[in-house]
Amino acid sequence: MTSTPIKQRKGAVKSQAKFEPEVFRNSLYKYFETIQPGDWDGYLSSLDKAGNTLDYRKYTDQLFEILIVGGLLAPGGSYVDDGAPMSAFSIFAAKSDKIEDVRPYVEVIEKMIRRYKFLQKPLEETSMQGILQYINRYDPVQVSKLAVACALSIQMGLTNASILSPLQKDHLTKDDLALHFITTVFRTYLQDQSMEHLASTLRKGGIRDWLLFFPQTKRSQPDVISQYFRSPEVNLPQVAEYYARRQTKELREQTAATLAELVEKEETSPQEILEMLQERQKKLGASPEEFVVVVFEGIMRGIDAETKQDQLEMIVPREIERLAGVLEPFASTARAQIALINAIQLHCYTDTRVFKSFATLLKILYNKDVLSDGAIIYWAQKGAKPQGKQHFLKLAEPLVKFIEEDSDEEDEE
Repeated sequence: MTSTPIKQRKGAVKSQAKFEPEVFRNSLYKYFETIQPGDWDGYLSSLDKAGNTLDYRKYTDQLFEILIVGGLLAPGGSYVDDGAPMSAFSIFAAKSDKIEDVRPYVEVIEKMIRRYKFLQKPLEETSMQGILQYINRYDPVQVSKLAVACALSIQMGLTNASILSPLQKDHLTKDDLALHFITTVFRTYLQDQSMEHLASTLRKGGIRDWLLFFPQTKRSQPDVISQYFRSPEVNLPQVAEYYARRQTKELREQTAATLAELVEKEETSPQEILEMLQERQKKLGASPEEFVVVVFEGIMRGIDAETKQDQLEMIVPREIERLAGVLEPFASTARAQIALINAIQLHCYTDTRVFKSFATLLKILYNKDVLSDGAIIYWAQKGAKPQGKQHFLKLAEPLVKFIEEDSDEEDEE
């Protein structure tokens, strides 16, 4: 009886083959030999053909090392030193770091990945990040080409912004290397897209804290991000302005949340709350009309959190009376008082449980000298928001009438 040899599947044979990156590289180079510089269709065609015979799955990292930095990388990020020439096709082979010189290389890689879709995930999750962690090994022009290529690949959807996370490592941030890299990425991206689009892309890629690209020694400096991007050398004011807006929004939210926590604890005195708010207003640089709304929202959030739902209509006026002294310093201008009335109107419109309390709240704040008669009359005549306007004007009518009559009596005297 003779045994019949078992025929192995093609994939199994490939997986058991030796791991020979140098052989893979040399074989790939042969496909480039007949291609003229600048023949992008030729390079795409050669990469397409090579994928039919070479094992792109097995040598994914090596493929991208060749196509991006022009050769195989040894552990630690230096080139494998075996005398092999640099690849005829690579991001580093671009004539310059100008967008128009780097873009064709990125487009060829993008089209190749459309053909071999399984390459996209490893490019995003391992290959590109593996290359970026060694940017300290490359010369400044190569680093700039790589930054431009990263911006274009993110913009095209070839990768997401998570590829930038290795740049937050200490050995890359300490000498401003990561900062200069990310600046080039931002500048390139903003050539074709808005700052809001860039910020959204970064957020989706998990890049939320831009401070992590700065050297540790600079991270504690006040306003360091805005100052850096506004500087004449960088000149990306739109980045600085966006970041300042984002920080302001976050600080406002933190202020409202902290205030809500303090309001929940009834043992916290209004004076303690006031000191916290004055410090936050100074930090935010917010105007009274902006900040008084934050204060009101925080107070209402705190009241809502500690109150049973069926008791809210009864508790809200009592708590607003208790905390009127917290609102008063921030309602120091006519604009701030009208902003506060509108904040109360919108809150009562949104939360129907306190809808009927609107006029009561105005009366309390009027009696506590938080709101002036002029602010209330102006609101009633032309300052009210459209949301539920007629209902709230009707609710406030007795108070408005009282103020107007009181004012008339004073005029007669």
